[in-house]
Formats: sequence, structure tokens, C-alpha cells
Amino acid sequence: MKIGIIGLPYSGKTTVFNALTGATAKIGGFGAPGGKPHVSVVKVPDMRIEILAKMFEPEKVAYADLTFMDVSLPKGEATEREKDTLQSIKNVDAIAHVIRLFENGKPPTTKSDIQNIDSELMLSDLTVIESRLDKIEKQIRLGKGKGLDDEKRILEKCKACLESENPIRTLHLSEGESKILRGFQLVSSKPMLLILNTGEELIGKEIQDPDIKTYLAQPNTAVFQICGKIEMEIAQLEEKEAHLFLKELGIQEPGLNRLIRASYDLLGLISFFTVGDDEVRAWTTRKGAKAVHAAGVIHSDIEKGFIRAEVIGYEDLIKCGSLTEGRNRGLLRLEGKEYEVRDGDIINFRFNV
Repeated sequence: MKIGIIGLPYSGKTTVFNALTGATAKIGGFGAPGGKPHVSVVKVPDMRIEILAKMFEPEKVAYADLTFMDVSLPKGEATEREKDTLQSIKNVDAIAHVIRLFENGKPPTTKSDIQNIDSELMLSDLTVIESRLDKIEKQIRLGKGKGLDDEKRILEKCKACLESENPIRTLHLSEGESKILRGFQLVSSKPMLLILNTGEELIGKEIQDPDIKTYLAQPNTAVFQICGKIEMEIAQLEEKEAHLFLKELGIQEPGLNRLIRASYDLLGLISFFTVGDDEVRAWTTRKGAKAVHAAGVIHSDIEKGFIRAEVIGYEDLIKCGSLTEGRNRGLLRLEGKEYEVRDGDIINFRFNV
């Protein structure tokens, strides 16, 4: 999973990036547009992996990965170099927009900050859509427009949405429409996580902002609160010191853990596990995914040659103490392609290539 972190100058975007990843990217330079994004890959914390590792004592333990990209967006018409930055945003699964809620000599300007970033994303998408619609019109005039009706219709629907100053993520799209749009990688269609970067005085307090509540009423949008400055300092500490510092501030857990939960909820993601003497590994898939599609997360060959899935829930396995006992109790069972994977499932896929 990839999350692109964006924000206006002085929002603390890179500070939040450092806080979440433990990185030491330079702050205060306001991210020159078109500059190379900061990238950091972190392990998704999951206590279940640690407990399964103790049970199976494997040679290797592998957590799910989460990639953060700290990206500076171009303003207005992009240069060739700046287009590369936009391309990096197109490849993320979700966008995290950092909003300044701390004082820096000026009061926060939440509403205009949200609108400014959304406008940049929508302008980028409008350019892509208008270009493609022009090409479709030319093909139709040349008598080569067969099979383009659905694409034209959904693009016109998106264009109207953007021209009414609404991002594409606010549209209710069918699976077929979403599939057509997928290839365009439209940035305003990405799920949006609004990161409220607060001052220390707001730690542990819920933000009551009508502009944020209005924003959250949009589909595919969520909010996350963090004091980037303090959590960046904590992220640079040893684990024991960090734990004491968090406790002193009344913060229950690091921002990364909280953001991962918020991101999983926003994207509708769950975790399942594969276990054995060689490896215990966490995998990520969509909520509601069928067993055959979860198999494809591991390898396309497993999906193609899928026969059956041996499944036991995490809690059931912990109660049983072993896969053998789970099988004896009838809790380790065989499921077919249409089985809907649940969060925490331990799965062994049977397949034939």
C-alpha cells in the first residue's frame, strides 16, 4: 500500500512524514515543486504476527509493508519535471493532505487550505480528461469510435463533476465505471485522508471545526489528528524512551499505528496470514475479497491454479494452540474460490500450476 503525503507550504508536511516513518528528511525547505519525493517504507505493526511467530518459530517473519511518499505538488501548469511529481501521486492508493492547525504567526486557514489542494488535483484531472475526450471525438469523426461510448460517457460524467468544483472521489461509480477510470489514475479520485497537524496544546483534544465536518461528509474521505512536531521528536528516540514520552503526553500509541488503522478503514483493507516453519507473513487484501483473489495477492500462479484454501481464524488458532488441534476440532476447514476472506484468517492455499 502506498500513501502520498501532500500539503501547502508551512503545513508541516515533511515533519509529519518524519513523525510517521522515523525518517530524517530535511524540513523547512517547503519542498521545491518537481523535486524528488522523499520515500520511506515501514512495517505495518501487528501483534498477531509476533504471537504467530512465537507459535511457529519460523526462519523468517514478514510484516505487511506501507510506503509513504512526501510529495511537493506543482502550482498551476506543470513543467516536464513537475509532471513526474504528479505521476508519483497517480501511483498511490490514497492521498494524505496535511493541514496546519498550529499557530505560526498566523491563524490556521483550514477551509482555503483544503480548497487549494483539491483545486490543484482537480485541475490535473480535468486536463487529462479533456485531452482524452478530444481524442475520442476525433476517432468518432473518423468513424473509429466503436466501443468508446461507455468511456466517453463516464469521462463526461467526471468532467461535469470537476467543473462543478467537486473531486471525482465524491462520485458514486459502479464497478464497471471504476474499472474504466482505473487506467487514467485520476488523482482527485483517490481516497483522501485529511491529516490535522496540531500544536502540542491540542494533543488528546478532538478538533471541532465545521469546515472539516463538511469535508468529511464527502465519500471516500477520513480524518486523522497528529502533533507532527512532537511525534517527530518521539520517532527519533529509542523504543523505551519513546514509550515513556508517549505515556507522559497521554498518547496511547504512536501516530503511525493510528494512521495505519485509519488508512485501512478508509481503503477497506484487511490482513490475512500464511504460517509455517519457513515463514510467518502478513498479507493485505480488500474487505470482501474472495479466497481466489486473496491467493493472487501472494502470486498470480496460485490464483490461476487455485484448488482449495485451508482456513482457520486467528482467535480460533490461538485457542487451539496448533493447526493440528484446529483440524481435530473442525475449526481448520476447506473453503472454495468464493469464500470471503476475513480479517485475521490464517490461510494455506492448495493450488496446481
